[in-house]
Amino acid sequence: MSTDVRSVNILVAALGGEGGGVLADWIVTSAIFADYPVQSTSIPGVAQRTGATTYYLELFPRRRADLKGAQPVLALTATPGDIDLVVASELVEAGRAIQNGFVTPDRTTLVASTNRVFAIGERTAMADGRFDSELILTTARHLARRAILFDMSEYARKAGCPVNAVMFGALIGTQCLPIDRAQAEQAIRESGKSVDSNLRGFALGFDQIGKDADRMEGTTRSTRPVSMSDAVLNRMRSEFPPTLHETLAHGINRLIDYQDAAYAELYLNRLKPIVALDRQTNTVLSQETARFLALWMSYEDVIRVADLKTRKDRVPRIRKEVRAGEHEVVRVTEFLKPGLEELCSLFPARLGQRLYDYGRKHNLDRQLNVGMYIRTTSVSGFFLLRLLSGLRWWRRRTWRFHEEQALIGQWLKAIERAAGRDPALALEVALCGQIVKGYGDTHARAVRSFGLIRDRYFAENILTTAEPTFLAVAIRDARKVALADPEGAALTKQIERFSGARAPSKFLTEDITT
Repeated sequence: MSTDVRSVNILVAALGGEGGGVLADWIVTSAIFADYPVQSTSIPGVAQRTGATTYYLELFPRRRADLKGAQPVLALTATPGDIDLVVASELVEAGRAIQNGFVTPDRTTLVASTNRVFAIGERTAMADGRFDSELILTTARHLARRAILFDMSEYARKAGCPVNAVMFGALIGTQCLPIDRAQAEQAIRESGKSVDSNLRGFALGFDQIGKDADRMEGTTRSTRPVSMSDAVLNRMRSEFPPTLHETLAHGINRLIDYQDAAYAELYLNRLKPIVALDRQTNTVLSQETARFLALWMSYEDVIRVADLKTRKDRVPRIRKEVRAGEHEVVRVTEFLKPGLEELCSLFPARLGQRLYDYGRKHNLDRQLNVGMYIRTTSVSGFFLLRLLSGLRWWRRRTWRFHEEQALIGQWLKAIERAAGRDPALALEVALCGQIVKGYGDTHARAVRSFGLIRDRYFAENILTTAEPTFLAVAIRDARKVALADPEGAALTKQIERFSGARAPSKFLTEDITT
C-alpha cells in the first residue's frame, strides 16, 4: 500500500434534530458502495440550541479490492489543521469549526449554511446579542481553501426535508470525496426513510454547487418585499432620504401590523425633526433612532401577546416544528402570568393608574400574579385570546399606551436637544432606546433603568450645558451597564458612585475647562 495516499477527513457540525447522524450514515453507506474503507465517530455537544453534535469521518480513497487485505489505520477524533472537508448546518457552527482550527487555507473546503439558529445567550441578551454573521462570512472566505456558503435551510423547506439532505448533496457536489452522485443517492434509498423528499433535498444541494455557490455568499438578512399602505410608502419615499428607506419600510410594516396605518404615520412624524437635524452623510443617528423607535412603538402588551399566539400560521408552524403527522393531534398550552400592571394596563389612563396604585398599596400585585394555563388549540382557549387580541382598537385609550408614549416623547426630545449640540452625544442618547423592552417584570425593570439614566443625564439643563464628549461617554457607560444587568442593581450603584465622585455641576463646560 502506497504511503503517499492519505485519508480524506470530514467534519460535520449539525444541531439536534437536523439529522447529522443520518448524514454520517449516508456518507458511510456511500463509501461502502464504492468499496472504500471508512470510519465514523460522533461527539455530543452541549444543549445550547437543542444540542450540537459533531461527526467525524475518515475515508481512505483506495478500494478494498486494491488493498489486497491491508487495512488503513483511521483516527477517531478530528485534529486541527488536518481536515479536508467541513460541513456545517448553521453559520455559527461553521464559526466554531473555524475558531477551533479545523478550517485551513491550504487544505479545507468549507460548505456551510448561512442561516442562523440563535443560541440562548443571543436570545436572552438585553441588547442585540447576535453574533456578527458578516465577521464569520469574511473569516470563512479568508481561511478556507474554498468556501461554499448558501442558505441550506431554505432549500430544505422547498424540498420538505431536513437540512441534512441538502448538506449531503452539497458535500458530494464539491467532488472532494471519491463518491459519485449515483452512489450517494443509492445510500439515501437504502436508508428507507423519507426517500423522495431526501432525494429532492439532495438534488437541490448538489445542483447549488454547480451554480458556483461561492458567489451566493452573504448575510441572512431578508430581502422580501414589505407590505404596507401605499400612502405611507409614498410619503416615506418623498420625504425621507433613500439611505433610510429600507429601515423605515420595515418599521412601517411592523407598526401597521401592530396597530394601523395612522400609527405608522405617527412614526414618520416623530422621525422628521431628527432626520432634519442629522447632518451626517451616513445618517447613522436617523438609522438608529428609526430602528429603536419602531421597536419601542410596537411594545409588547396583553393585546399584542394574544394576537401573536392566535395567528393562523402559528399552529401549522408548531406542527411542522414538532414533525407531527397528518393525523396526529397536537395540543398547544400557553403559560401566562399576568400581574397587576398587565391587568391595569388595559384600563383608561387615569383609571388604570389609580387601580395600580391602589393595588400596590394593598399588596394586590403579589396576590394577582397567578399563573394561567390556556390551551389555544381548544375552542374556549383560542376564543379567549382572540377576544383580547381584538382590543387593538382600544389600545390608544389604555394606561399602558399613555405611559409608553410619554416615555417615547421624552426620549425623542432628548435626542433632539443632544443633536443640536453634538452628533455623537445624540447617538448615545438614541441608543438608550434599546433599554426599554420586554413584558411584565422584565419591562418594569427596563423602564426603571431607563428612568435612572433619563433623570441623571437627559435633563434639559444637563443636555444643553454639559460638555458633550464627557456626557456621551457617561451615557454610553450607563447604557452598557443597564443592558448587562437586567435587574438594574449595577446601574444604581454606578450612578450613585458617579454622582458622589462628580456633582452635577461638573458636567458644565466651564467647570471642566477650568
